[in-house]
Amino acid sequence: SEKKAISEMTPDDMFDVIEENGRDGVDFITVHCGVNRESVAAVEAQGRVLGIVSRGGSMTANWMRCNSKENPLYEEYDRLLEIAHRYDMVLSLGDGLRPGAIHDATDQGQLMELIILGQLAARARDAGVQVMIEGPGHVPITEVEANIKLQKKLCQGAPFYVLGPLPTDIAPGYDHITSAIGGAIAGAAGADFLCYVTPAEHLRLPTLADVRDGVIAARIAAHIADIAKGVKGARERDRKMSECRKNFDWQGQVDLSIDPERTVALLEKSKSAQDEGCTMCGEFCAIKLGKR
Repeated sequence: SEKKAISEMTPDDMFDVIEENGRDGVDFITVHCGVNRESVAAVEAQGRVLGIVSRGGSMTANWMRCNSKENPLYEEYDRLLEIAHRYDMVLSLGDGLRPGAIHDATDQGQLMELIILGQLAARARDAGVQVMIEGPGHVPITEVEANIKLQKKLCQGAPFYVLGPLPTDIAPGYDHITSAIGGAIAGAAGADFLCYVTPAEHLRLPTLADVRDGVIAARIAAHIADIAKGVKGARERDRKMSECRKNFDWQGQVDLSIDPERTVALLEKSKSAQDEGCTMCGEFCAIKLGKR
């Protein structure tokens, strides 16, 4: 078909693509239904350091400006629900107005969109459509828990999918670490789904190695959150790891580690590692001395 600018798309174009995805067997889709005239106006009135950083959110706001119309995914939400119900698709209600800087976090635009998403989530449930909510974003560490509690309250406990969150903006190249810090706190507070972030975030497309590092960091955050929430078996794994360290059981430590491949690689570089201890403390190993 002939290519069009985003602003030239019609509502039918948008819904036709969604229906095509349903026919193709897509299980869940992100839709920016909460980006409407009211929420965009809130962003513009308050003023942000970084504006709208979501691609989908920016495209939707651009379409609305160019056409002087309401967002079709909001205005014709019942049409979207009918398609999702027909193909048993889960709707991930996107946070098109999420903050892209910690200075923009928890502002009027973000919260206005969240209120709208809570209303839309209720309508989805009534229509028999499964729904989850996407969340921020860049959020200072002091506001992470509050953001989770707000979402759970406003969206009636709908599963919450957080993009990080990143509690600082100054760590390009290390945003997988930044994300893991925010993700652990968010998960402990009740977030249900962590979006991994790679070291390449904000810089370039990730490599396979970047993806691996990002996934491992997110898994660490998720495990920390599972411990905090008392998920069955989470804390037990840590206890077993401690027992293996006490007994200098290197293979056991490898098997229990979140990244066995990296654990083995680091052990193999330590030529003097022996059954009695590692090379960190050598003959002054605290565990070995404690057994004498």
